[in-house]
Amino acid sequence: MSKVQNTTSTRLTLDLWHPGCWAIEATEEVGGGVLAHAIYRSPKSDGPSPVSVNGLFTAYGDDDEEVDRLLEEIGNSENAGDVLDLQQRFGRERDAPGNVVREFFLEYNPDDMVCPTLLEHGLVHSAPVRIEGGRETWQVCFTGERSNLEDALDGVRQDANAEVTVESIHTAEWNGDSERHHRLDTLTESQREAFEHARTSGYYEWPREVSTRDLADGLDVSKTTFLEHLRKAEAKLLDPEEETTYQR
Repeated sequence: MSKVQNTTSTRLTLDLWHPGCWAIEATEEVGGGVLAHAIYRSPKSDGPSPVSVNGLFTAYGDDDEEVDRLLEEIGNSENAGDVLDLQQRFGRERDAPGNVVREFFLEYNPDDMVCPTLLEHGLVHSAPVRIEGGRETWQVCFTGERSNLEDALDGVRQDANAEVTVESIHTAEWNGDSERHHRLDTLTESQREAFEHARTSGYYEWPREVSTRDLADGLDVSKTTFLEHLRKAEAKLLDPEEETTYQR
């Protein structure tokens, strides 16, 4: 009987930009973000090289208006086909940040994808790709020797005409993402900014080193707005099993 053994791998978080990506273009123009889940070959395509693929994505944002603007911007991109806003849920809502999330299908040209280039150079993505502010965040494992990693990254930069920055890197036993990382990834950009600002400013020290008014002034927002973002962040971080209501 064979035994399943833990293996070590080089795991990285990549900040990435590449040309021709509708999600990068859309999130550069408007707020909100996109999670890329899975790619399917279009049933209309023939032969080994499909002319189009279908992708399952999640659009997310702080409110309905922000998600509406994002989906409209995506639909207007010359690099994207029709946006099919899904009524049926596929159980991915809890994987996405944002107060409002909507899943959608989109058909687009596979030549605009950077994933095949990453795979060609031994970088295998291990989580949904997150696109915000005109940048993509990739969680990947490198299948080669760590000494060859820089050459692999240079290969991606050259072949995809991409900008690639390593945000984090470590070699460890593969046991999935940490619980803390998963919880932080559920925060919106505003919630994450409020929480990190409070944490680094001594808000959670005893005695407390800063007031919520000072924290709000530091981010140039009202105290009410700051507290709304902070309380929602705390609720997600402290009680991740609590059900969140997503509006449509």
